[in-house]
Amino acid sequence: MKYILVLLVTFITSCKGQDTLNSTVTATKKQPNIVWIVTEDISPTLSFYGDNTAKTPNLDALAKESLVYDNVYAPVGVCAPSRSSIITGMYPTSIGTMHMRTGNDVMSWGKRAYKSKEDTDRSDLNNEPIRQYSAVIPEGVKCYTEYLRAAGYFCTNNQKTDYQFAAPITAWDQNSPKAHWKNAPKNKPFFSVFNIGTTHESQLWKKSKLPLTVNPADVKVPPYLPDTPKTRETVARHYSNIELMDKEVGVFLKELKDAGLYDNTIIFFYSDHGGPLPRQKREIYDSGLKVPFMIKDLKGTKGRSDQLISFVDLAPTMLSLAHIEAPVYMEGNAFLGDYKAEENTHVFASSDRFDEFTDRIRAVRTKEFLFLKNDFPEKPKYKDVGYRKNVPMMTDFLELKDQGKLNKEQQIWFISKTNEELYNCKKDPHNLVNLAEDPSYASVLKQMRSYLLEQQKKAKDFGKQPEAELINTMWPDFKQPKTLDVIVDFKNDMVSLSTKTRGASIAYRFSNLPNETLDYNKSWNLYSSEFKKSSDYKYLYVVAERIGFKPSELVKIPL
Repeated sequence: MKYILVLLVTFITSCKGQDTLNSTVTATKKQPNIVWIVTEDISPTLSFYGDNTAKTPNLDALAKESLVYDNVYAPVGVCAPSRSSIITGMYPTSIGTMHMRTGNDVMSWGKRAYKSKEDTDRSDLNNEPIRQYSAVIPEGVKCYTEYLRAAGYFCTNNQKTDYQFAAPITAWDQNSPKAHWKNAPKNKPFFSVFNIGTTHESQLWKKSKLPLTVNPADVKVPPYLPDTPKTRETVARHYSNIELMDKEVGVFLKELKDAGLYDNTIIFFYSDHGGPLPRQKREIYDSGLKVPFMIKDLKGTKGRSDQLISFVDLAPTMLSLAHIEAPVYMEGNAFLGDYKAEENTHVFASSDRFDEFTDRIRAVRTKEFLFLKNDFPEKPKYKDVGYRKNVPMMTDFLELKDQGKLNKEQQIWFISKTNEELYNCKKDPHNLVNLAEDPSYASVLKQMRSYLLEQQKKAKDFGKQPEAELINTMWPDFKQPKTLDVIVDFKNDMVSLSTKTRGASIAYRFSNLPNETLDYNKSWNLYSSEFKKSSDYKYLYVVAERIGFKPSELVKIPL
């Protein structure tokens, strides 16, 4: 008996050497519990990176029990494109999520209905107005947590997603302010993400009335910022916010210890991109891309690693730690676990639209050098983003610029761009001396160009297409596509689900309630293989959803 509802093509069969999703797990190995503690807008300005300005006893204690990584980079200097990379294992330019941000305010965090009006203050490379939208990514690409769920993990996210698309209902068992590993069923491994917003750029002004716990006289002012009282106050606020964040980290660690789970849980700590100060966030330099990163594993591994890592490596690494081989489409490389790959020789980054300003810059980072290719050198290096003007020190900074009172290093942000930029990051950690025209670095420049060309041949760069055109390919005639209904097939007591929307995933839920709604705060089962019909419930509810599409109709099946 078949009920034609929404569709799903089988979950993704592109795992290396595998025919089905659930066959990718090494069943004989115990799957570890994993917790991510993710903060926002921090460069490696912490004591375990040599900056003792902020007092962070909880992070310091964790660092002593962890492997601290010195070369980890976000693919973009803002959160939403970078988070899209984390959840998919793909560079934002390869899936069309490189513009910040696709929906206004928090629209891309979870809403599925998008307004059709134009944002007249935002335009693409052709000066065409940009509409709000949810990115429709290539059909084979999934949130990597679906692979974890299919392998038996209980996955929770508390609370931010910000993927440039609404998180599909199949991505998490729980995705809400109440999501927690404590809710995991007994004897089931968990993966839990906790997001801390205390250090976000916005908190530089939203917490301006709180007392500073760091003395402005004691802070280190980067050389590219004017050393003024207002700058020092802003920097001190950031360090004070770091101290507040550290207390929140302590709460998460204490919960694990109190539950007796600390020693047998892998713990990640990192920031979603670089710092919140001017010439940090949104920039494609180390100040915007380089992040603090450490992992406490189950073996007691301690010390430091200079391994070169990009956020695209997180998804395959998570799967590898869970004894799951990553699907072949992922661009990242596992740096831990069963399927650990060779170390990266280089990673990539991009800079496209940030709010109302559009540009296109591509970058390559090795352990020693940073290379930038400016596709539009005529566009200004500094982008007068309105949101950033809320940062308390920005008024003074811009006034000093207009008065011609900035020194050479501070003025660099406002000078004209060149076609290419090359920086020796070991000698010049602030990326202030462009070596692209220095003959002694010609061989390095040639190598970096070849890395970028190789990537551009290997993967489509959606940033090459003006955004208004890109939106229309994702949402033809600005109509959001909708996932087709699920097809339900009963064979004896077994239930099979499918949908004809390519790349969609299916969720289901047993219930005795006659009028369930598509509540994203409830836990829905991910469909990965046929399952047994339950005699304890009256109804089966099914829904399908492809990333960027509207979900299918929620269909109730009497049992």
